Amino acid sequence: MKKFILSFLFAGAMICPAAAQSTITRDGSARLLESYKAYIGSDDLYNSKGERLTVPWQIIRQDRANYHAYRRRDRGDQGDSFFSDPANRQRLEAMLAGGTISDDAANYIVRGNVWITVDIYGRGDVGEWVDVHVQE
Repeated sequence: MKKFILSFLFAGAMICPAAAQSTITRDGSARLLESYKAYIGSDDLYNSKGERLTVPWQIIRQDRANYHAYRRRDRGDQGDSFFSDPANRQRLEAMLAGGTISDDAANYIVRGNVWITVDIYGRGDVGEWVDVHVQE
């Protein structure tokens, strides 16, 4: 019984720090680094292997790879300097997880043929989160 109680307490102690680490707080010292508008077209819905992408961060990342690396741009796509760096594109999933996107916006992005605005926030030149909005 003593081992059971100690195991239970140890497990509880392990969960609390993990939960605290997953909480993102915005302390106000971060600022808007950059903002751009992009059209999510059919080329953005597929990766370079031809596989259909199914979550918004993948599609937005592919849009930026198409823009910067492959020079496949939809008419009206705006450039950005932040996602010209492949390492920053790799961080997009975590940045979107720490930012905001509505369920409706996520659904529109997955369907494609929609205009989005992406606001990139961070400190210095280090991005911390993105907020994504769909233009209606």
